[in-house]
Amino acid sequence: MSKRRYWALGLVAALMLVATACAEDTQPKSQPTTPTETTPTEEAPPPTIKEGVLQVGSCLDFAPFESVEGGDEVGFDVDLSEAIAERLGLTVEWVRADFDTIFTAVASDQFDMVAAASTITEEREEVVDFSDPYYNSRQALVVNTAETPDITSQADLGEGDIVGVQKGTTGAQYAKDNLVPQGVELKTFQAAPDAFRDLEAGAVVAVVNDEPSSAELIKDLTGLEIVEPIDTDEKYGFAFSPNNPDLRDAANAALAEIIADGTYVTIFETYFPGVEVPPEFQPA
Repeated sequence: MSKRRYWALGLVAALMLVATACAEDTQPKSQPTTPTETTPTEEAPPPTIKEGVLQVGSCLDFAPFESVEGGDEVGFDVDLSEAIAERLGLTVEWVRADFDTIFTAVASDQFDMVAAASTITEEREEVVDFSDPYYNSRQALVVNTAETPDITSQADLGEGDIVGVQKGTTGAQYAKDNLVPQGVELKTFQAAPDAFRDLEAGAVVAVVNDEPSSAELIKDLTGLEIVEPIDTDEKYGFAFSPNNPDLRDAANAALAEIIADGTYVTIFETYFPGVEVPPEFQPA
């Protein structure tokens, strides 16, 4: 075999090796599998009347749930509403409203939500959508013990007695159903504090009102005492327009988080020191 033939064979072999190497280089190489990194995306805030703002209707005169001190809204409902709004990526704008028209107002989209120590009732649910319950409440019978020390319970009320109630409240309904049949006359007030001022002045002999609010409102009023708690199995809820179920659902989810992480307990103990937080509102 000539040298030229050896050289030709060698060249062919070399070319085949190069081709093989190139072919290998073009094959996909196995890479170690790594978890795909994703950037969490924040959910958009739920729909509200004013973008980015949760307009909350309240009478703002029902301490310790909602009132105004030094120009600022304060109270249990206020703090809960602010906490819910924060988790929804919204800021709160408070709208003062009369309690007796507050549910029709939110139902007609004058604001987004009601936070006004509102008891969930079937009658109100015909007008608005309520959130999950966030507070268990009772009514209370309050009297002026300096003026009428003989009144110690509902049984002591009768013909000729005038009892104060706040217009549109479940306390007013309770008094209508249970005290009016005893001969009691009801005097209706637009705001609860006015009823207690009349009681202090002797213009009414008793007031029926939510127990926690009554305890707060009579602190600085002379002679007024809660003489009988009235267990009516009431639960408070935030109210929403039926036109905006997405906002109600989002608020419920935020409320559940607030309960689960202990924020609810912190707020509750701020406004009701010494009162045990009900089990359903404690972290699981």
